[in-house]
Amino acid sequence: MTSVVEHLSNLIRIPSVSNLSNRPIIDYVVCSLRAAGWSTQELAYRDAAGTEKLNLIAAPPGQKIADRAVDLAFICHTDTVPYSADWQGALQPSIVDGELHGCGACDVKGFLACLLSAAGEVAMARCSGSVRIILTADEEIGCIGAAHLLAADVVSPRRVVIGEPTSLHAARAGKGYCLAKITVTGREAHSAHPEKGASAIYAAARLLTAIEQFSEELQAEQHSFFTPGFTTLNVGTIHGGSAKNIVPGQCEFLVEWRPIPGQAPGRVPAGLKEIADLQRLQHSGIEYAVSILRQQAGFETDADASLVRDIERLTSRAATSIPFGSEAGLLSSIAEEVLVFGPGDMRSAHSSRECVPVAELEQAVAVIHALMTTT
Repeated sequence: MTSVVEHLSNLIRIPSVSNLSNRPIIDYVVCSLRAAGWSTQELAYRDAAGTEKLNLIAAPPGQKIADRAVDLAFICHTDTVPYSADWQGALQPSIVDGELHGCGACDVKGFLACLLSAAGEVAMARCSGSVRIILTADEEIGCIGAAHLLAADVVSPRRVVIGEPTSLHAARAGKGYCLAKITVTGREAHSAHPEKGASAIYAAARLLTAIEQFSEELQAEQHSFFTPGFTTLNVGTIHGGSAKNIVPGQCEFLVEWRPIPGQAPGRVPAGLKEIADLQRLQHSGIEYAVSILRQQAGFETDADASLVRDIERLTSRAATSIPFGSEAGLLSSIAEEVLVFGPGDMRSAHSSRECVPVAELEQAVAVIHALMTTT
């Protein structure tokens, strides 16, 4: 039987950045699961560039994959973020001081390797209830695969474990992830005659000051289970102007925010649009457009939920929350209990430092196996 370290090493060697097809990863997983007696169903779609992407549903021996209602589903994405060309070991897994290094080691091929190892053991032990392993594409660029999965409406799990690095804590709550593009349009003119134009960059600066004040107001809405305990807001990129001697006619920037669970979905979008409307009234000749590009809510599962208690018992680690986005916000709409769980620490992900402790991989296999066979 292939060990979890061997599975993870093999998975790391397969390039799976989001702009690539995830077919090679899916093929590896299908081969491994079918060898253990699991049945599989592929759900294909094409991304915006026409590239083939696949979601996968797998059922253990003795269970019908066509059965829509299941008790427990393990969900894991298959893509990684791009990696630096300077990271020579990105696709060359290595173990240093008990940690396995490589692109996707903790986000989230480590969890996938644990699923494959546990699935091989389940073939001999049998599941205690209806179980599915579900793989998705394009999580890193907007949970696109998960959205396709929901639209297909082929599975309805009661409980869901979503793989992400949590250092083996049951993350029963998480913030959402939202993104907006704000475009400020003024009027170009020769910089020697600024009175003939209207600077979109100056207008954007005034708008940004107001948005910064709005972000401070959001801190008054607290959720005690998070650190920081409020919706964070960030302006990460800004672009404007065409030349040094032209009054800029346009400036645009991206605003992202991570809403706490329970906050009204329209809270931040309405605030941004209100700020833009006020600026429009105060400064003639300037137009503001707020475009919502992504809006994903947070999630929260009760502390007494069976899935939370089971993982706390199996790991001897208290439940926690996560500040980063995941598929949980989307998938909580189809399940009674949702949590995020996996080996590794997200603070090493998305970098050339990415790694996962081998001991956590092995413990995660035991936890997943127990959830499949005894809970």
